[in-house]
Amino acid sequence: MANTEVAADGTFSRLLSVFSAGPAKPGDSYGAPGRGNSTGIAIATTIALFLLWYFVTFGEDPLIKPLFLPSPSDVWAKFVVVMTEGYQNRTLPEHAQASLMRIFASFALAVLIGVPTGIAMATNRIARGVFDPPIEFYRPLPPLGYLPLTVIWFGIGEEQKLVLLFLAMFAPIVLNTRAGVRSVAIEQIHAAYSLGASRAQVLWHVILKGAMPEILTGLRIGIGFGWTTLVAAELVATQVGLGAMIMTASEFLVTDVVIMGIIVIGIIAYSFDLFMRWLERTLVPWKGRV
Repeated sequence: MANTEVAADGTFSRLLSVFSAGPAKPGDSYGAPGRGNSTGIAIATTIALFLLWYFVTFGEDPLIKPLFLPSPSDVWAKFVVVMTEGYQNRTLPEHAQASLMRIFASFALAVLIGVPTGIAMATNRIARGVFDPPIEFYRPLPPLGYLPLTVIWFGIGEEQKLVLLFLAMFAPIVLNTRAGVRSVAIEQIHAAYSLGASRAQVLWHVILKGAMPEILTGLRIGIGFGWTTLVAAELVATQVGLGAMIMTASEFLVTDVVIMGIIVIGIIAYSFDLFMRWLERTLVPWKGRV
């Protein structure tokens, strides 16, 4: 299923490139970076959304009341207050640091376990038979569905939060790794063996490098699931963290803190996604060109 999804996504991206870029010129490649660059459109859309937010919250009698959507100036003022004075006895950097440590500790564990598991599932039928049923079973479940089990099994400490975030990231990393390994051409593997390469050399130089685009895609998807699970992970017995700050503020209808926390999470997550895109361009520059 993961292989089909990856192929479908690649096909859709190429079709979108064809329609958005116009007629091809000799020597053009539809997968080449830069065709149909949408940076300007993205910036214009962001500005338009900000202006819309400003106008619907402007004035003494705005279209949307501050309880439901505070104005940008109110959110900025709250940002300054939380940065300097704090919220729940913690400043914004302290909340962000706690969340980042949970996210990246779980992410590192998911990568260290998920990538080898995906490789094993793609190359060994026993590993595939062992890991495929539980992963495919829990993968569609929302994290809130198995949150109570993690509390029962691991308590309400940091271990429970790390396990919940790990489970959210683990499945997409495993499945994309498996899809990437299975997409490597068998002719390349046979050619490497015929040239005298060892099993370890084939794994490192042929299989892993050939599967790297899908592995990196899995890492991007996995960290995205981690950020979407953060609020649920910090829901139980947590006083510090961006998710905990948002949940506490929502209970007391402090909407400006909720909006501010959402924006901070979005900026951090998007910044990491940009880093992952740069990593893709650096490690697999051939992606989308073949």
